[in-house]
Parts: sequence; C-alpha cells; structure tokens
Amino acid sequence: MIRILKTIALMLLLGICPAQAEELTALARVDAGQSQITEDRHGVELRLTLSQPVPYSLHMLADPTRLVVDFREVSWGGVTVADLVQTARVTTAAAGPVRPGLSRLVLGLDAPYVLRTGELRTDTAQGQSVLTVRLDPASAADLAAQATRPEALMGGQVPSEPQAAAQRRQDGSRPLRVVLDPGHGGVDPGAERDGVNEADLMLIFAREAKEVLLRDGFEVVLTRNDDSFVPLETRISIARAAKADVFLSLHADALSEGQASGATIYTLSDTASDKASAQLAERHDRADLLAGVDLSEQDDVIAGVLMGLARVETTPRAGHLADALVLGLRDSIGRMHKRPRLSAGFSVLKAPDIPSALIELGFLSSPQDLDNLRDPDWRNRAAMGISAALQSWALSDAAEARLLRQ
Repeated sequence: MIRILKTIALMLLLGICPAQAEELTALARVDAGQSQITEDRHGVELRLTLSQPVPYSLHMLADPTRLVVDFREVSWGGVTVADLVQTARVTTAAAGPVRPGLSRLVLGLDAPYVLRTGELRTDTAQGQSVLTVRLDPASAADLAAQATRPEALMGGQVPSEPQAAAQRRQDGSRPLRVVLDPGHGGVDPGAERDGVNEADLMLIFAREAKEVLLRDGFEVVLTRNDDSFVPLETRISIARAAKADVFLSLHADALSEGQASGATIYTLSDTASDKASAQLAERHDRADLLAGVDLSEQDDVIAGVLMGLARVETTPRAGHLADALVLGLRDSIGRMHKRPRLSAGFSVLKAPDIPSALIELGFLSSPQDLDNLRDPDWRNRAAMGISAALQSWALSDAAEARLLRQ
C-alpha cells in the first residue's frame, strides 16, 4: 500500500494521471511480460520490451536520485510499472504521458547511481525492441557530475535541483583524465570488411590504448567495455561524469566508392571540411537514429548561448589537441591521410566544455589500413603516438591555463 501511495504521489508530481494514460494511443507498446527492473551484480538493470523502436533519452537526477527515461509515443496501456520492480533498490516507479507526444518513466532509487550503459536492440524478425539501462552505485559527487538539470528535461515536469560545480580546467597539478570512446557497438557494428567490423576493432584498440596511457600516468575511462550500443548523448554524459579533460572518439570507416587511406583527426565544425567529411558525420550520427535515439531535439536559446560561450575557450583547445595528435601519430606510425586534419559536425564531439577530437585510425576499405588495424605492433605504435600527443598537449594547455589565472 505504501508503495502504491508513493507511486501515485510521484505520478501527480510529474503531471501523469490514469485518464491521460488511457488517452494516449501510440504505435510503440510496452510488453509487461518481457519487461523487468532488477538487480545485477553491479547495481540496477531496467529491461523494457517495446513493440518497435522508439526515440528515447536517458537522464539521471540528484537529491533524490532518480532515473528518467523520456520516450516519443509509447503506450503504457494496462502496465503498472511498480509491478515490474523486483529489487528494493528501486523505491518508487511511475510512467505515463507528460504531454502529447512525450511519455516518461521515472524510477526513484535508494542511493546515488550513475548510468553505466543504455542500449536499444531491435529483433528484426520479431519486430520488437529491448531497451536495457544499467546503473552503477556511485558517490553523491559522481552522480552530481552526471545529473541533468531537471528543467532541461523535455516537458520540464520535475522540480529544479542545484547543479554541481563544473570541472576545473587542468593545469598540470593532477593527472590528465582521458575518456576513450570506441565507436559503434551492439546493434551498430559500424563499417565491416573481410569478417571484421569497426566496433570490434575499435574496442580492441581502446583497451590496448588504455593500458599504454595508464603506464604513462594518465587516468583513463572507456565509454564502453563490451559489444554494447551506447547512444551518442550517453557517451558525452559518461565523459562529463568522469570529469574528463579530454574526449577521444575512435573510428575506422570504410568508403563505398573512391579510395582513401591513413589516419585522420577530426574536430567539431558547423561546416565540414569537404563533402566526404559531411557524409562521414551523417553516417556516424545515423546510427543513433536507427537504434531509436532521438537526435532531433534543439537547444533552447539560453542553453545555446551558454554553450557557445563555453566553446569560445574549448574550440581552440580542441584545435591544438588535434594538431598534437597529427604530429604524435605521424611520428609513431608514419603515413597519415593526405589531409590528416579535418572538421565536421559529429554529434559525439559536441560537449561544449571538454576538448574533443575524433580519430579515424584508418579505412577498412583500404587493404593496407585493414592489415595495420589487425596488427598488434601497429596498434601499439598508434597508441604510443596518441600518448605522446596527449603529453605534449597537456603541457602547453596547462601552461596556458596558468597564464589565464594570473
């Protein structure tokens, strides 16, 4: 009875009521028989089976700790979310429409947690999709670093809470914290050639590069540690939660026509360096759309201005980072792409407060690049080149930071 009362209270807080639930008729429906909220060996796991893929977004809120999952057009008809809960770690559960076109699931949690993974896999034969979200126990500080400002949620139905202080720019007084982002994964294997795919190769490289960077004194976090799909927005959230000083997204594309080879370093730009770069950014971002993640939401005016101001400092730092990566890789692996420094509108590089770069280590459509990526010795030299670049960039970036504070 207490749980039911808590759930009703939370539904009222969110503006969700039974009458609204009956009015919503959406194509995507929740299958309660194949859905559950349980514990795994790390923390909490949400497994939600839907009749078809649907755009969604994930958010963590602090004080009290809550997981918020927003969907476009989901019918909860007849499903009581509290009945799906099989763990005492989830203290409240509510779901329903917030406004036309937007459905919301909110789980109250017994302690601070952070997002570990979020993925939506689609069974093309059955037509169903399964959303799996995993949460890890965390400190209050880690949750605060990952938490979304409640007013930033679509629909804005959750009371506002204070945001944690931003990560201070690195000045050489502590180890540089690097987030390595192996591209693709899970439902999205990326480029494929000769029985290998981009997602697997990049995960192998990321794990090996992590070991090289750790030996050289860096702190390193991976956005994924297995073959799972991680939405672009979540990859950025992981970097922010880790208080990253640098974000590096790792890829190895393939061309369907034309020829290209060698490593390329990309930074964010509204205008792509060339047509090929623009098409590459579209292909990378399209993976999220195919996996059911909504990339269409636009920033409001104030948020856009604030992010623009943040990028005034971050953009030149990212440019210097990309230049250092070109030099470091050229010294370690030799041949690079004929234009090793390019830019395009990659969504994964859009964190306004973290210097970010996308490294195309090569092209799977190039036999030589494919051989390189399969070669442990080449991968080790590439990782050492990235490490040397980060060491060089960190020194100059820290010197600049100290001058700015004087």
